[in-house]
Amino acid sequence: MSTDMMQVGVVVAPGSFEIQHRTRPSDIPDGWVLIDICAVGLCGTDYHILEGKHPYLEYPRVIGHELSGRIAETGNGWAKGDLVVVNPYLSCGTCRACSRGKPNCCYNIEVLGVHRDGGMGHQLAVPSGNLYPADGLSPIDAAMVEFLAIGAHAVRRSNITKGDRVLVTGVGPIGIGTALFARLKGANVELLDLSQARLDMAADKFDLTQGHNTVQAAIDATQNQGFDAVFDATGHSGAIESGFPAVAHGGSYILVSVVKDTISFSDPEFHKREMQLIGSRNALTSDFDWVLSAFRDGQIDGKALCSGVIDIAQLADTFTSLAADRSDLIKVIVKMQD
Repeated sequence: MSTDMMQVGVVVAPGSFEIQHRTRPSDIPDGWVLIDICAVGLCGTDYHILEGKHPYLEYPRVIGHELSGRIAETGNGWAKGDLVVVNPYLSCGTCRACSRGKPNCCYNIEVLGVHRDGGMGHQLAVPSGNLYPADGLSPIDAAMVEFLAIGAHAVRRSNITKGDRVLVTGVGPIGIGTALFARLKGANVELLDLSQARLDMAADKFDLTQGHNTVQAAIDATQNQGFDAVFDATGHSGAIESGFPAVAHGGSYILVSVVKDTISFSDPEFHKREMQLIGSRNALTSDFDWVLSAFRDGQIDGKALCSGVIDIAQLADTFTSLAADRSDLIKVIVKMQD
């Protein structure tokens, strides 16, 4: 392979993943920075893309939005070799949401690996403002910052405070991240998942010991009072609908996951609780900063989060099987380079 070519991981159609050769980025726009990708985290989004379940995607697509990398050339305030975390949400800066400080839900947003090709390759160019210094972190830990920022953002959106009773539904990576940052806020965190194995894993790895297998069991544990905040991270419409009764009067329901389906709920039950229904999308700079700080302060254990490290060739052989059974996975990292 010539030096101006690189390998990229492409989902060419639902169920079909290939390693292809693409030209390395060359015409870098002003204000953009070329980075050498170090590591890529595999996300539920990537699995959904492979399975044909993502609502915002056109094929073929180079996947990869949980990214760490090193600056390829000095410039734009960066020095060659600096380790960075990539914010994969490319916003327009001019729409209503952006003008109100909400670029995470920009009207014209382009998410790397979803709306435009992502970072499952050896190099990628991104706007300089979408990079955060990752000094003090390993490239593997830096590749896990973005998914944790999703949970951190949801926790910020909820406005929970110390002593609040919180239920996180869905003990996947996003749910675990949400639970960890809710606990950092001082909340009393409980988990809900159909899989006892996932609840046991959360208890073993993160000391998240209070778990339930049904919504009713969770409600019963509160003497039928419910939870001040319920976070859904299941990605399942039925689970979202069944979570409404778990919200306490005066509480909030925060939908972190996204599904293609229409969600329905009982309006009388919603109103008698004076419930807040909150959507949480992507993350802001402040959320990335919170996660980076938590890593540096030892509040987040990257080794506990990382389920394994593979290379891109191994991904070609295992992506389908990983997507088919994620029951014991938190975060698989594809290492591109050091």
